[in-house]
Amino acid sequence: MVQISYEQKKSPVEFPDGVLEGKRALTSEEISALEKNRNVCQDWNCVRVTDGAFDASLVSDCEFSGFVVLGALNRALLRFHDLELEVGIRRSKLRDVVTGDENAICNVAYLDNYRLGRNVILFNIQEMSCTKHSKFGNGILKEGEDESLRVWIGVANENDGRAVLPFENLIAADAYIWSRKRDDKILMERLVELTENGNPKTLDTFGTVGDASVIKNTTLLKDAKIGEGAYIKGAFKLKNITVLSSAEAESQIGEGVEMVNGIMGYGSRVFYQAVAVRFVIGQNCQLKYGVRLLNSVLGDNSTVSCCELLNNLIFPFHEQHHNSSFLIATTVMGQCNIAAGATVGSNHNSRSPDGEIIAGRGFWPGLCSDFKHNSKFASFVLAAKGSYQHELNITYPFSLILASGENEPVQIIPAYWFMFNMFAIARNRYKFEKRDRRLKKIQHIETDPLAPDSMQQILSSLGRLVELSKEHFEEIGLESVISAKTEEEKLQAAKDFLHQNPKCELTLFDAECQKKYGAKILKPVKAYKEYRKVLKYFASRSLVEFCDLEKCKKLGGAALEKILSIKLHTKWTNAGGQILPSEMLDEFSQLVKSKKINSWDEAHEFYDLCQSHYAEFKARYSIFILEKLYSRKIQEFTQEIFDDIISDVATFSNEMYKASIYSRQKDYDDPFRKMTYGNDEEMVAVLGSLNDNEFLHSLKNSTAEFNARLQEVFS
Repeated sequence: MVQISYEQKKSPVEFPDGVLEGKRALTSEEISALEKNRNVCQDWNCVRVTDGAFDASLVSDCEFSGFVVLGALNRALLRFHDLELEVGIRRSKLRDVVTGDENAICNVAYLDNYRLGRNVILFNIQEMSCTKHSKFGNGILKEGEDESLRVWIGVANENDGRAVLPFENLIAADAYIWSRKRDDKILMERLVELTENGNPKTLDTFGTVGDASVIKNTTLLKDAKIGEGAYIKGAFKLKNITVLSSAEAESQIGEGVEMVNGIMGYGSRVFYQAVAVRFVIGQNCQLKYGVRLLNSVLGDNSTVSCCELLNNLIFPFHEQHHNSSFLIATTVMGQCNIAAGATVGSNHNSRSPDGEIIAGRGFWPGLCSDFKHNSKFASFVLAAKGSYQHELNITYPFSLILASGENEPVQIIPAYWFMFNMFAIARNRYKFEKRDRRLKKIQHIETDPLAPDSMQQILSSLGRLVELSKEHFEEIGLESVISAKTEEEKLQAAKDFLHQNPKCELTLFDAECQKKYGAKILKPVKAYKEYRKVLKYFASRSLVEFCDLEKCKKLGGAALEKILSIKLHTKWTNAGGQILPSEMLDEFSQLVKSKKINSWDEAHEFYDLCQSHYAEFKARYSIFILEKLYSRKIQEFTQEIFDDIISDVATFSNEMYKASIYSRQKDYDDPFRKMTYGNDEEMVAVLGSLNDNEFLHSLKNSTAEFNARLQEVFS
């Protein structure tokens, strides 16, 4: 209901602290010039201008109220792209505003409670206001506010059971820890305290616009904090948000955009009718073409468009570009691509919205695929087109899954990527590192598919394949298995068979991969062999990298002794893109609860500390892996074993390069790929030459260097 008051605000107005330095009151001549230019103010004593740098002729057709403090106004032009405006204030209404030097403010119908930086352009804005209790998208409370007013983001689950608080420097690791450790009530309370840290709670907030920012043709900005160098054009509604931006990492918001209750990261761009409500968008992200992002945290370097995302925690390097794709109530752990028509989280297993889907790094659902809550996927799982009608628990990393029918087992090919798509695995690290344009990398991101998290899953899958093989051999009556006396001997007999018969074709059955109907495991013997090769390669490469860091030519006594002195971590967690020992996350929780970590900046310093020891942790874990593979301590390794490692790893390294060449070569040789081109010259003009592929050149050189270093380190 509109209220009317006939009371006039009395002078003198109270100016905020710190805004009057270098300012003075208007002279009678300046007041006369302002009034002549059709400017209106109930009390010109409420206006202050910059001493020695105020040209009254640059202010016209304006209305001032409250306090108005004007920065330097000298005759000059401000240009941004095709927009060119003269410095000054024209056809605008200002109330409780402090402008910076050399601003151009034109056609701003209502500007209330804002502080502007230098060289700011405001052009054609209907309303730009800020309340005294604004939080700018942060999940904090002001003095006297009820807890019910706090803004939460309901990530990973529709019933808000995993909700986190937004704050300016939130990264995916923070949201992951907060959303997963829900059983620790003390930790949950402390994380709220960390978020409130530094919040004065006073009701004296004001909106800000950073230096050299441009806002034009925009309908509504309310309770907005805009960083330096930001560009906002044609936005529909921006309310209770922070737009982090800098001269080096400029953020942009475009036509028809609506953003409410959230934080937008440095260097991000939101365009073309995108909608975001209750959100945190990381650095170097893009939202465009009508995307709807609601109650979600989107990790750094992600691009989403044309789709709908509700209640998600999404790690960095997420790609989802298609109009019909849908993502709800998920934790997606980064480096994934959601295909057109994929509805990830479309079916619940109960009438309450409490289901979740957890997808490891590299998750790639195929065209028009849908999944049922609850489901969980290991790292780098490729789901072929299909309707997956029952809950899934896919524990095999780098696998392909196929839906066979509504009441049939799914089919799984473990280690599929190594058998049939090595180019994608080899290129993964190179591709994402090249796309990472963040200037300040707060969130550590592991882009290598072959990392401790995926190796942990491979070790588990090896054990599972042996166990399933043992059960299969018992059923068919394989003599070496059924004659074994103990369970351990039976498992060893199954393992020996897998080693000795690498070309054997088996189909195993895993009842734990799909509810009711289980899964058929295809090519398990080949997968067992590939998994072992990958483990050797990861372990050897990690040890070579450690020796390089330590400037050791060989894995000799001193280097080995140092590695063995490092604490062994065998359980790993993908925390927002950073691979951490699970014990370190437990330690983090204890430090927060004991008040040794009291701010999110200190939390991020803890992540930095973990990252600084990452190479050491990987090296120690690599020794553990080799000992598991060869069933003996590293001190007992003979030169024959080291030669075997060198041979196997160099072979795998060369296979990665050759398979990558083959994967790209078929794009040029396959007649079904070539049939759309009139001749080879046209094909090269469209695709480019294989010989000019930058990644393959890089892979060739790095493969040769690694093989030479491998020989040196392990000889």
